[in-house]
This record gives sequence, structure tokens and C-alpha cells, in this order.
Amino acid sequence: MAAALWDAPACVSPGRVQSACVVLMAHAAGLPNDELFARMIASQAAGHGALPPGLGLFGPDYVGLLARHFPGAVLPAPTDRPAFDPDSMPERDDLRALLLDHVAGRDDSERWMAEIVVVACMGGDHLWQDLGVWNRADLSRLMNDNFPSLAAMNDRDMKWKKFLYRQICEREGIHVCPAPACQVCVDYAKCFSTEG
Repeated sequence: MAAALWDAPACVSPGRVQSACVVLMAHAAGLPNDELFARMIASQAAGHGALPPGLGLFGPDYVGLLARHFPGAVLPAPTDRPAFDPDSMPERDDLRALLLDHVAGRDDSERWMAEIVVVACMGGDHLWQDLGVWNRADLSRLMNDNFPSLAAMNDRDMKWKKFLYRQICEREGIHVCPAPACQVCVDYAKCFSTEG
């Protein structure tokens, strides 16, 4: 059975990340977001992504996520990461409010996903990389499944972090609004060039 899980599309990624994902998905509860959470946790255990311990969720929420989505799973050993300091992110409440205003309402995990996305916005890479999902298509699926009305507003396929920050800036009436850490990103010119 392990070989069949290994080949499952849910865990197509190299090496240690794939192994940890397979273990988690073997215990998946069959709920929305199981696969995305498994990819994030597996990536974090391998030292990928920018999420702090617990995917940026505080203790009880992370324990609840694990118990609900991967009952009985033995988690991969985490890498050392600095804890998240909510005070270091003044826009945290605005980003969370934006996402929560657009939840799909299909599953309680959407609230956890909103918090995780908010914390990942503090990373210095593309949002999909900071989250520890495996490609931009994963992130687009995450946004479409969890925040469909917000995702529909990104009809020009803007990079997600830039798009989210632009949305909160528009709510506040701010016209120039780069996302944090964008200036150091290798794709700065792609994101902030004139959009066609």
C-alpha cells in the first residue's frame, strides 16, 4: 500500500518532503485542505518555506488542525524555526479580515488557512514558496477553494502576495502598495512592471 501512496499525485515532490507528505496523507481524514496542509507540514519539516512553528498557528489551533486532518499521524520532525511575533506584522489584522471576508464556508479549516496565509505573507519569497506548497498552482487552488470570491477578483493572474496587499491597500485608499520583502525578491520586476 505504501507504494500506491508514494505514487499518489498528492505527494509529488522530491525526497524527504515527499516521504513526510506520504506519511501524513496515509492518515488524512478526507477533508478539504488535507493535501495542502500535508504539503505545508512536510515542507516545513524539510526546512522549506517561511512559516514559523505550527504553520504560524498558535498551540491549540495547530493541535486542532492536526487532530482533525491527520488523526493518529506521527508528524515529521520539525526544523528549528523562529517563532512568529504578531507585533512584527502591523497589517496582520487587515490581511486576516480580507481573507475571512471571502471564505468559501465549506469547512472550518478555512479560518486556519486564512491565518497561515497571513503569516506566510511575511516571508521573502513568492507566497507559494513561503507557505511551503509545491508550486503556484497549489496556491491558486488554495485560494480558489478557500477564498473563491477573492480569488475571482484576481482575474489578471497577479502574483498572490502582491494581489493581497493591493486589496488591503485599496480598502484603505492607498495607491502605491508593495508587499513586504518584495524589493529583495528576484522577481520584483515581473510583479511590479506595467500590467497588460
